[in-house]
Amino acid sequence: MTQTIFIDGEAGTTGLQIRERLAKRADLEVLSIDPARRKDPEARAELLNAADAVVLCLPDDASREAVGLITSNSVKVVDASTAYRTAPGWTYGFPEMSPTQREAVRGATRVSNPGCYPTGFIGLVRPLVAAGLIPADFPLTVNAISGYSGGGKGLIAEFEQAAPAGTNDAFRAYGLNLAHKHLPEMQIHTGLSHAPVFAPSVGRYAQGMLVEVPLQLWAMPGKPSPADLHVALEAAYAGEAFVEVASGLECAELQKTRAGAGGYVSALDPEALNGTNKMRLFVFGNADGSQARLVALLDNLGKGASGAAVQSLNLMLGLPEGAGL
Repeated sequence: MTQTIFIDGEAGTTGLQIRERLAKRADLEVLSIDPARRKDPEARAELLNAADAVVLCLPDDASREAVGLITSNSVKVVDASTAYRTAPGWTYGFPEMSPTQREAVRGATRVSNPGCYPTGFIGLVRPLVAAGLIPADFPLTVNAISGYSGGGKGLIAEFEQAAPAGTNDAFRAYGLNLAHKHLPEMQIHTGLSHAPVFAPSVGRYAQGMLVEVPLQLWAMPGKPSPADLHVALEAAYAGEAFVEVASGLECAELQKTRAGAGGYVSALDPEALNGTNKMRLFVFGNADGSQARLVALLDNLGKGASGAAVQSLNLMLGLPEGAGL
């Protein structure tokens, strides 16, 4: 039986990607609103209540408004905004996050899509907190860089136009007030007692991201080794299709310095998983095992946004989890 999907906000970056992922599927029919009535609450309410499932790709306030328009008890909702990521009654849409999360998503009617940066951070940290390797009250820092597509149409236009209309910036650090909107989900869904120090940035490339958590292992009560962290991550994601842990051999190979035309360069490419719903996790350690760098590689528009939404949608509708991915 064909099930119907309405994407509210399909003209945005995430909405367009979700529609593209669903367009060729025979098991789903995507409903569209008349462009002239896109801002008409009555027209939106009709589709929001007529579909089997809706995906909200809207700013936070608009998303809350859309949820308020849904009166049907049978409609299933995936929300891509920040509005409900820590809200009671909403399930966090990261099926690989814990042994019970996939079934929670499968049985949910309200799912909040994770943020792109939190997907990397939670993917790295939650299993290590659960295993007792990172104490819940340990002070953590997360450094991350994303392609400019993560900032939506405004930032895309800015980076794709040259100055003075656009920008010539090669790199831009932001979130300097230490109050980024991703922090609540990063803390709550890892089980940390305190929010991490979050240092996000954007680079002059369109898509893909690296999320890194540096660790002073010598300062941790149990003094875990990089190998201990690697084993715990491998155990947490064994058998997963979309979250992979790079082997110790691959991590060691990446740690070797390579000479490039412009000097010494890293071999870890933030664009390597673009167009996929995959995330790869890496553990790098220094020679004496006293320090480590945990790194997550993902597509900010894939596993960090549209891919994750489709994955949750599939589970909620009883369809194969990897359909369209």
